[in-house]
Amino acid sequence: MATASAMVRRSKWSWPSAEVVVPFDLTVDGSVYAGEMTTSPQRVAVIGGSGAGKTTFARHLSEAIRVPHVELDALHWDVDWTPTPAAEFRERVERALKGERWVVDGNYQSKLGTRILELSDTVIWLDPGRATIMRRVIGRTWRRAVSGEELWNGNRETWAGFKLWRRDESIIWWAWRSAGRVRREFGPLPHDPALGHVRFHRLRSRRDVARFLRSVTPRRTRVRIVV
Repeated sequence: MATASAMVRRSKWSWPSAEVVVPFDLTVDGSVYAGEMTTSPQRVAVIGGSGAGKTTFARHLSEAIRVPHVELDALHWDVDWTPTPAAEFRERVERALKGERWVVDGNYQSKLGTRILELSDTVIWLDPGRATIMRRVIGRTWRRAVSGEELWNGNRETWAGFKLWRRDESIIWWAWRSAGRVRREFGPLPHDPALGHVRFHRLRSRRDVARFLRSVTPRRTRVRIVV
């Protein structure tokens, strides 16, 4: 049985479509918004494609701002990679996010819609690009298959992840196939009227990630970024 563990000002930047709501103006190389926070976020949703670094980033962020970290995969996957029924999954998520402060990572818009984003005050979209994502996914799958690392509820990744012809089992194939779809789905989010209260950040590089994390980390705390 899974348990919970432990998005103003306007600025023009390159998140697809012209104007979006962000906390203040900052661009990197005139294109990528990678804002630092002027106030500490309280309820943060971390989204991005498979291999974008969501869980690692969310863990760093939750430690920096001292709030619980909720991993949606842990709530969704039961024993033997069995998906939790949709209604029960939604119940688990609602229970896990009952508190006033949290960092949650994962997507699952197909099952949850924008519910988590609506509950959030900040959304972080990790978007390092397909090449980086594929490098990470391949390396991660290799490491997990070799080590037998347990993920959630006894589940482990196996060498099947490298069998691209078995598309229902290969996380590598899934990461490649879903990269474009993720950008199409996430691009319009800042323009959703239901999310007008949310601060959006799109982080595309390790530098963006490090800058953001340092902006929310107490000055006396040293942060080592591993994404």
